[in-house]
Amino acid sequence: MSGLAFSFEVPEWAAIDAKVLGVVLLALAAGHALLVIRHWFYLEPAIVAHFSPKGGCTAALVGELAAARREILVQAYSFTNPDIAQALIAAARRRVRVVVLLDRSNETESYSALGDLKTHGLEVWIDAEHAIAHNKVMVIDGRTVVTGSFNFTRQAENENAENLLILRNHLDLASQYRANFHSHRGHCHVPGKGQPVSDHAHARR
Repeated sequence: MSGLAFSFEVPEWAAIDAKVLGVVLLALAAGHALLVIRHWFYLEPAIVAHFSPKGGCTAALVGELAAARREILVQAYSFTNPDIAQALIAAARRRVRVVVLLDRSNETESYSALGDLKTHGLEVWIDAEHAIAHNKVMVIDGRTVVTGSFNFTRQAENENAENLLILRNHLDLASQYRANFHSHRGHCHVPGKGQPVSDHAHARR
C-alpha cells in the first residue's frame, strides 16, 4: 500500500457555500461590532429626580461627581456641604477641570466651602453682578446637568423640602447651561478682590 496517494477535490457547490458562510459570519461580526460601538458611544437621555429632606440628594450628586472625567462647572448660591466639596476636590485631583462660581454671600459666610476649595487649588470665582446669584447648577463633562432647588448644604439635605434633577445625555440642554455658565463667569471676580476678571484665558468652549 506504500506509495499510494489520495487526492480529494472539493465540489464547486461546497466552495460557493463556504464563501457564502464566510460573508454571513463577517456580516454578523460587523453587526456585533456596531452594537458594541453604539453601547459605548451613544447613551440614552435620562432624567432622575431626588427629593429632600433625607432623600439621597447629596449621595446622588456625589456619585455624579465621582463619575466625571473631564470638566465640572458649578454655580452655587449657598455652599456648605463638606461631602460635595470633597467630591469636587477629589475630581480635581483626578485632573478633572473644576470651576466654581459662588454668590457673594460666600465671602462672609462662616461655613462656606469657599476657603476649603481655594486651599485645594480649585478655580473659584464670585458672581456679584446680581442681587443674588441664586443658581444651583452643575454641568458635568458637557453632557450631564444637575439642577433644582437643592442648595449644596447639609440643611438642604437634612431639613429642607428640596428637589434635585439629574439630566443625563441631553446634549443640547447641557450646551445651553454651559453657555449660561460662561456668560456669568465673564463678570465674576476673584474672591476678596471685587474686580471682574476676563474669562478669555479660562473658557474652553
